[in-house]
Amino acid sequence: MGWESELPTPGRSMTATGAYPRLFTPASLRGHTLRNRIVFGAHTANMARDGLPDDQHVAYYRERALGGAAMIVVEPMPVHAAAVLTRGNFRHSSDAVIPHFRRLTDAVHEHGAVVLQQLYHVGQHGDADNSWHPNWSPSGLPSYHDSDGSHAMTEAEIEQTIDGFVQAARRCRETGFDGVEVWAAYHGMVDQFWTPWSNRRDDRWGGSLENRTRMSREICTRIRKLCGDDFVVGLAVNDEPDFDVALSRESLAEIVERHERDALVDYITCGSGSYFDFTKLMPTFLYPERLGADLAETLKGVVRHALVTAESHIRTPDNAEAVLAAGQADLVSIVRGQIADPHLANKARDGRPEDVRGCLSCNQMCWGRRSRDYWISCVVNPSVGREWEWGGDRFTPSRAARRVLVVGGGPAGLEAARVAAERGHSVTLAEASGRLGGQFRLAGLQPRRAQILDLIEWYERQLARLRVEVRLNAYVEADEVRALAPEVVVVATGSQPAGDGFQRGLPHLLALPGIERGRVWSAEEVMGRAAGLGDRVVVLDEGGNWRGCGTAWKLAEDGKAVTIVTPDPLVAKELQRTAADFPLRRRLAQLGVRFVCESGILEWTAEGARVVSFLTGEEALVPADDLVTATANRAEDGLARELDGSGFAVHLVGDAAAPRQAAYAIHDGRKIALGI
Repeated sequence: MGWESELPTPGRSMTATGAYPRLFTPASLRGHTLRNRIVFGAHTANMARDGLPDDQHVAYYRERALGGAAMIVVEPMPVHAAAVLTRGNFRHSSDAVIPHFRRLTDAVHEHGAVVLQQLYHVGQHGDADNSWHPNWSPSGLPSYHDSDGSHAMTEAEIEQTIDGFVQAARRCRETGFDGVEVWAAYHGMVDQFWTPWSNRRDDRWGGSLENRTRMSREICTRIRKLCGDDFVVGLAVNDEPDFDVALSRESLAEIVERHERDALVDYITCGSGSYFDFTKLMPTFLYPERLGADLAETLKGVVRHALVTAESHIRTPDNAEAVLAAGQADLVSIVRGQIADPHLANKARDGRPEDVRGCLSCNQMCWGRRSRDYWISCVVNPSVGREWEWGGDRFTPSRAARRVLVVGGGPAGLEAARVAAERGHSVTLAEASGRLGGQFRLAGLQPRRAQILDLIEWYERQLARLRVEVRLNAYVEADEVRALAPEVVVVATGSQPAGDGFQRGLPHLLALPGIERGRVWSAEEVMGRAAGLGDRVVVLDEGGNWRGCGTAWKLAEDGKAVTIVTPDPLVAKELQRTAADFPLRRRLAQLGVRFVCESGILEWTAEGARVVSFLTGEEALVPADDLVTATANRAEDGLARELDGSGFAVHLVGDAAAPRQAAYAIHDGRKIALGI
């Protein structure tokens, strides 16, 4: 059985046209035709209920197949009790999953995509809270996932684990999957056997390369024998250049060549990061794009038949085409990009890349929710995880067109106006300022966060396409709303800084003593360039998120001497869930930002901030010229209150309902508009 990768080259006739000729050239994978080069790679959606996929899961993957992805790799199936990692994992070692997954494979096949499932075992990096099983590993080393150790496997346990992979593949075959992807990435079980640092065995499973690859070769050989020649077998690996104990690209190339030489694998997927550095597994905007391409290029140099997939931070069709054009890979896996816009492939194919809603690389609702063991969603696309109840990322026309006035052009108002117009309503959007985006636009002015500005521009294009009447510099009062006589009003007027310096850590101080002295600014005033700051600045950050930390970063880049005071035990506490906290703290430290944790500000004085430690009660003066507050805002809901009883429907959304992060504002806007 052959593998083919027929990418067009200069001077050859192309089977695809337009801006992405390589991306939309079909490929052959062990007898299966991929309609393009776009893969929706494996990731834990965490949606299983009682270990089984249900309507939510099926609709999630159906939407990406409908959107044009050529191949979908469904999230990992744990192959053994020791491999269970999340409460949304599928049932391991049970044929009970077969009829439930048949619904999923049928749905994906119906819309023209090839569908595989990833098989995984995390080895030493387990999670006893969910597995209730000792962690198994080659040599009994500790977990980098939690604080536990692991058990060095016996030969019988190794054989049991291999059979777990093989039987999981059999179930996939019986379920209708076209193949499986064996997870050998990120220093999981298979990688632990490959890596000398974690494989310290002196039996036939350790030592030489032949012995260290015995487990993976046995897995692939037995899967091929049991599941047949037309069953695809892939291998997922990763690039981890920052840790000497991890396998180098050259070592991985030798391992991959060994598997491919014996026709054990049909494709290789190349990700980034590992359990040694979790922050690169789902890289945020703090990292460069196309991280998986370098390893992919190395592996393409050694394989003869297997296709090579570049994965990791390849967000856009342009990125994907660039990787293919450079000859670095045969396929590209766009995961978060197709979470954000499940129809990315079709839009690019149809010559509408400007209509692709871009991923922000923020990890807030995808990895951010998964890290807390919830099912995933998306900041910019609240239909993620709700496809089964909202009808996907598509819109059913309203039975009757209505006149809708949206007041406020922040994320909630933008989404409400867009979706209402998509459904056929006549929409007017009134924004008090001269620009759309609200406080979300200010966030986009923080370092490396310009993807937010790209999203606002996307909204502007969509509103223009949908003929939404956008009125800027239009501060609307209740009498003007009544005069316009809309049938529906969506109040998305946002929130404002409280202005009193109240701190949750010091609740007896209803206002910050000394705030009347002045030189106290909100983060919004700083990012909006309304604050004239001296050289020394204290940032009071009670949110532990980008609002305070991103502002501190901006000030430090501008040359200010910055001190962050936070009640939390570490700076950027809320960003831990997104895997952005460590690289952010590292950057702040490089810029000389000082951290004062588990503390509050007792008083703002002419000399600076009088700070108290919540641990010891000790007080200290932090000299400063200015104080910047990133504390909880207050809702601007006055217009909704004034319109109460006016005779038309009034909906309060976003920060105007309660100050929150952008994900909840966009969700509010979508949900309200779907109900109009």
